[in-house]
Amino acid sequence: MNILLDEKLDWRLRRDLPDHAVEAVPLIGWAGLKNGALLRKAEERFEVLVTMDSNMVHQQNLAQFRIAVIALQAQSNRLADTRPLMSKVLAVLASVRPGTLTVVS
Repeated sequence: MNILLDEKLDWRLRRDLPDHAVEAVPLIGWAGLKNGALLRKAEERFEVLVTMDSNMVHQQNLAQFRIAVIALQAQSNRLADTRPLMSKVLAVLASVRPGTLTVVS
């Protein structure tokens, strides 16, 4: 599965999603894109966006996009706080659907 990590997440989380093609927003030059623009661009190359922005569902009509969004709920976006959630992310990847938000805490 092609997965994109939002710019607020540590790119090293890619290592915790084995068997998937994982990129990070800053590493592919998309840093600074607003949510709508990011979702439009991401849906062309990725099936899932992993973010810390759980408010995205209120800011964007996710149903119009061909990408699933997984929002992490952690104490902070530090690697030590988000890395423990990656096993849960792996568990939900098979069931996420485009145009939906899945919260992982």
